[in-house]
Amino acid sequence: MSTEVGQRHVNDPAVIRRLLQTPARWAVVGLTNNPRRVAPGVSVFLQERLGMEIIPVSLSGESVLGNVGYKLLAEIPGHISVVDCFVNSQKVGDIVDQAIAIGADAVWLQLGVVDEAATKRAKDAGLDVVMDTCPKIEYHYR
Repeated sequence: MSTEVGQRHVNDPAVIRRLLQTPARWAVVGLTNNPRRVAPGVSVFLQERLGMEIIPVSLSGESVLGNVGYKLLAEIPGHISVVDCFVNSQKVGDIVDQAIAIGADAVWLQLGVVDEAATKRAKDAGLDVVMDTCPKIEYHYR
């Protein structure tokens, strides 16, 4: 559920549960092969434990976890269900706008990533929104 302008977005537990229980294509923005980053571990969890198809998206467009990488969401063929954002809060608004433009079903802003205006745009466009949490954390509470 989302709140009105000026109020903080509140994650809907039913949305989180559905996103984590429904096998889907997740574009993971900020996913690289750098093992010191959080995104690879979360992506392995999503792919191997939850059965999600992972599509890496990064400035370099590198392939990760055996999956072809892309530089932009718009380059990815086919439908994307969830755009998982491992970028800082100042940059996530552009990614959310790209997710809206490609017709994604949902955006997931990782732990520490907060942009109220971007989440409102996504909700207004009909996307499900999860903000400031991690699928690995949420999965263990479901």
